[in-house]
Amino acid sequence: MDSVLINLFDGFKVAIEAGNLFWVTLGGVLGTIIGMLPGLGPATGVAVLLPMTFSMGPTAALITMCGVYYGAMFGGSRSSILINTPGDGAALAATFDGYPMAMNGRAEAALAMSAIASFIGGLIATVFMVLLAEPVARFALKFGPAEYFLLMLAALSATASMSKDNLVRGFISMFFGLAISTVGLDAQSGVERFTFGILELQSGIDFLIVIIAIYALGEVFKSFAEIHEGKKKMQTKFGKIWITKEDWKRSWLPILRSTPLGFIIGALPGAGGTMASLMAYNNEKQMSKNPEDFGKGEIVGLAAPEAANNAASVGALIPMLTLGIPGSGTTAVMMGALLMLGLQPGPLLFTQHPDIAWGLIASMFVGNVILAIVNIPLAGILVRVLATPPKILYPIVLGLAFIGTYAIGNNVIDFYLLVIFGLVGLFMHAAGVPTAPMLLGVIVGNSMEVSFRQALVISNGSFGIFTGSPIAIVLIIVTVVSIVYPFLKDYLKAKKNTAAI
Repeated sequence: MDSVLINLFDGFKVAIEAGNLFWVTLGGVLGTIIGMLPGLGPATGVAVLLPMTFSMGPTAALITMCGVYYGAMFGGSRSSILINTPGDGAALAATFDGYPMAMNGRAEAALAMSAIASFIGGLIATVFMVLLAEPVARFALKFGPAEYFLLMLAALSATASMSKDNLVRGFISMFFGLAISTVGLDAQSGVERFTFGILELQSGIDFLIVIIAIYALGEVFKSFAEIHEGKKKMQTKFGKIWITKEDWKRSWLPILRSTPLGFIIGALPGAGGTMASLMAYNNEKQMSKNPEDFGKGEIVGLAAPEAANNAASVGALIPMLTLGIPGSGTTAVMMGALLMLGLQPGPLLFTQHPDIAWGLIASMFVGNVILAIVNIPLAGILVRVLATPPKILYPIVLGLAFIGTYAIGNNVIDFYLLVIFGLVGLFMHAAGVPTAPMLLGVIVGNSMEVSFRQALVISNGSFGIFTGSPIAIVLIIVTVVSIVYPFLKDYLKAKKNTAAI
């Protein structure tokens, strides 16, 4: 423990050097802006800004890339809250209650809570990283294909069960998302599936296109009649960018509960912030005394996923730094940059280059503070978006959606997909079918299928592999509980009310 503190102290000496402070600030600000733009997100942001790191030293380059990474986690929820358009998958859960808060005249509190929860989640996760990096990395190595499949199944079941009032629709939505994820070339056999002879569909349908379509275009389509009839009211008066004591009293415990969950899921290679934030949201909804308030502007429904996705971004760095295994798309890009700079991520990084490894970890403490300072005043400017007349705002949203979509794959065919899924989102809203299970299905479907098939290959076709480890059994229990618990809770509540009468 003493050696850890000594190394961390030395790391702070590196992190607070004037040059490194400048780079972590610049990376954080650029990441925040990139996170707000639909379709970009942290992986694209790091990749686009990669050339400018080649002229830096390894420490400054890594600090800048990490600044962009968790800056994008801060920024992604801004567009979720203000225009119902997630910057990337990790900001998806912020739309559930963040946007309703904005529509209820509480955009200031939503933006402030997003920054506060992100700051606390990122800061606590960095402490966990200092203290628990090695055991968490060892735990992540125990996840084989069967465990990854069951983890994704648990996340999907938990998300589908959020719509317990109509569980059938929730699972239909989930299966639709899984079906979309099968479009393209089969990862193992190379056979074309559901491409209809369209060459561009061989690489599959990017989940970001579906997210942008469902939320950005879906919101524009839903609001079209209201705009035409002049029913859409814009906010003209704005309050202080902060939260009330009641908001904090209700949110601090969910933030603390969601941070470890996000950190652990983030440390599992391939799991990601989307899964972490959706599971955190579902946990808080199931534990709430008033779950019916979620989706209508419940501040806890914003605080929990925001803390989880920032914690996940920190957790994703652990397998890269300690094992040399990328934990996410963003860390894969960062790992490539490190190799180009002549560094080998892995166990030896901390012994051969302690100044770089510990300088990075210390910079994450500094970066989170800087991002909190930057994002709260920035929210005061961004909230003015709500004062934009709908006839001006929604064409801008459409423009951003099409630009973001083109930036993903540079394919014109993606525009057609964008419009098609925008109409699908409108239909699902009208039919009362939840979109979150579908979107998570699109995101994890491909990885889930690959893990399932790999597990069966390893076991020579025996399904016993899915109950062959303690982790697998726990995940099966979690899956069953996530489906049964909402109904059991309602039953117990009804029984209690009957007894009281």
